Amino acid sequence: MRAVLQRVVEASVRVDGAVVGSCGKGFAILLGVGPTDTEEVAARLWNKVRNLRVFEDEHGKMNRSLLDVGGEVLVVSQFTLYADCRRGNRPSFTDAASPELGNRLYEHFCSLATAEVPCGRGVFGADMQVSLVNDGPVTIWLDTDELSRSRRSS
Repeated sequence: MRAVLQRVVEASVRVDGAVVGSCGKGFAILLGVGPTDTEEVAARLWNKVRNLRVFEDEHGKMNRSLLDVGGEVLVVSQFTLYADCRRGNRPSFTDAASPELGNRLYEHFCSLATAEVPCGRGVFGADMQVSLVNDGPVTIWLDTDELSRSRRSS
């Protein structure tokens, strides 16, 4: 799985002009699913997201997690995080999960988030417009394949 986390003051997503999901202070999460991802991978990614210490403490240092600050999330499915742009000028998306697997794991990730924090969400497969106020700005890229490799080599 791949995720782009943007620390936000607020974020929302619209479908057909109507707001379908939003969050206050926390993360806007663009979430992509790969073809070999599983529920275990989704849980590992959520655990990383919820514990990342990128929110400021009383000394202005990034030392608090989403849970520490009572943060919220907005999760938007984003298969284009698996774009392969190595050849030509038109991206290939063959490295993304099938829509069925992508939707199942997107929903699973959202359910893990919802169990711990307020969680807004987009509509899987819809044409969405995302608005946000980036805080910092702080933007973090997470790839579970990279996280797994670093754990094995430690």
